[in-house]
Amino acid sequence: VHLGRALGSGRGEASGVALARQILVRYGTLDEAQRRTFFAFLADKLGPDYQAIAAAAAAFSANASPQTYRKLVRAAEPPRQEFFRRLNLAPGATAAIVAMRRDMLDAVKAIPQVADVDADLMHLLSSWFNRGFLVLRRIDWSTPANILEKIIAYEAVHEIQGWDDLRRRLDPVDRRCFAFFHPSLVDDPLIFVEVALTREIPGSIQDLLGEEESDRAHTGGSLPTTAVFYSISNCQEGLRGISFGNFLIKQVVEELVREIPSLKTFVTLSPAPGFASWLTGQLNSTGEAPMTELDRVALQV
Repeated sequence: VHLGRALGSGRGEASGVALARQILVRYGTLDEAQRRTFFAFLADKLGPDYQAIAAAAAAFSANASPQTYRKLVRAAEPPRQEFFRRLNLAPGATAAIVAMRRDMLDAVKAIPQVADVDADLMHLLSSWFNRGFLVLRRIDWSTPANILEKIIAYEAVHEIQGWDDLRRRLDPVDRRCFAFFHPSLVDDPLIFVEVALTREIPGSIQDLLGEEESDRAHTGGSLPTTAVFYSISNCQEGLRGISFGNFLIKQVVEELVREIPSLKTFVTLSPAPGFASWLTGQLNSTGEAPMTELDRVALQV
């Protein structure tokens, strides 16, 4: 806590880097209770000064000008935002702060006021992980093993059953995997998407994951016309709430079209929660035969 006060007091850049490094090293040794004490300090002692905000707002209301506006903006920013900016001066700090937010999300359940700290940190992370900083990279069988291990660990939709299964998803000519990386997390993907290149829309995920490469090889020189986005996984729990998926899919579509002009159809096999129940109700209300359990499963895969 005393290091946090010192960093927030605005010392010089050199001493600020040293303090930031100390805080991150010390934070790494804290147990869960001590981390919650630290988050409570950020919530209670580095929060906004409401009296200063009220005074700045009154001054702006009485005389709206660029000067009073700037004073209002400065007053409205909680000191903990500058604390996190200075904390990010330390080498490797961005990854550590992302991990810190993961701990913070757990602490919110026990200490509700930590949600205010989380909102401020999210504001900063949204800027630090702006789309302009993200780098799209293709993941294939030649990607370094340390990254491939993380792909296996982070897969959240269709579990990867070891290295052989991973190779079936990355190595064949009709499979692709792309991930977003950030310059501060060079070897740790933020999000990745797996794509199958086919000549028709598959009926289920099993049609993709259960096939051997020899069973789906292109015959007669025909080219794929369909790109199936069958799995997308967020990798960093500490970046929960920051949307990468929409940007990733759009950029992957552009990359695939440039590489394979024959692609005309882009689909996903993602389930639509509640759709089967809704459709059953619609069929029942019109007198149609209700769906069987097999029908429900078919709609949900």
